[in-house]
Amino acid sequence: MDYLRAFNMITFGLITEGRTDYIVIQNILYGYFDTFDDIVIRALHPEELKDATKKHRVENYTGWYAIFDYCKKNEFKQAFQSNDYIIIQIDTDVSEEKHYDIPKKDENGIELSSEQLIEKVIDKFKDLIGKEFYEQHQNKIIFAISVHSIECWLLPLYYTDKKKSKRVNCLNTLNQALLKKEKFTIDAKNPEYYEIVSEKYCKHKVLMKYYKDNPSLKIFIVEKRNIVIDDF
Repeated sequence: MDYLRAFNMITFGLITEGRTDYIVIQNILYGYFDTFDDIVIRALHPEELKDATKKHRVENYTGWYAIFDYCKKNEFKQAFQSNDYIIIQIDTDVSEEKHYDIPKKDENGIELSSEQLIEKVIDKFKDLIGKEFYEQHQNKIIFAISVHSIECWLLPLYYTDKKKSKRVNCLNTLNQALLKKEKFTIDAKNPEYYEIVSEKYCKHKVLMKYYKDNPSLKIFIVEKRNIVIDDF
């Protein structure tokens, strides 16, 4: 850690639902900071991503429940000792399921905005992490709450109409465009395809042009505005 800091490198520990989510977040970080050299991105969860020899065997989807469980462990707390920032990614598509327990509508039956839903998810994480620990480390925690799936964050790359801001049925909508423009679909969550699609965000100009088109992606980007990489 001291070695990395000596070279002004910022370290990010990523907690994601699966490998494909990790790929998307990683490429967004590269694009946002406009560098591949001045930041270090580490996989904290899923466990298999931490071992390079297992990368091709890791299940593409580990589930939201595993994210909640990980954030209650000592391993999560220890990660703050070796990372400048911890990023927690989770989808909200199944937020109403048992143990997630976050409704998508308010008491009047009105659909929650992305901002409102994300706030509720963050509140849940605060309880899981422990309010005291969260308050001590909140400046190092960045939430990547994808409403309702991380595929929604990729839609602005392929659509210019209202579909670019969709929150539901994003995978199918994205696949329609991919089939025409890339000649493949990502139904099977093939990591290679997610790399091809999301690497477009590695270009700073592209990310800055499109991130505002998706509400939850915009929130994720804005959360990092206070992070600055010093010149060496």
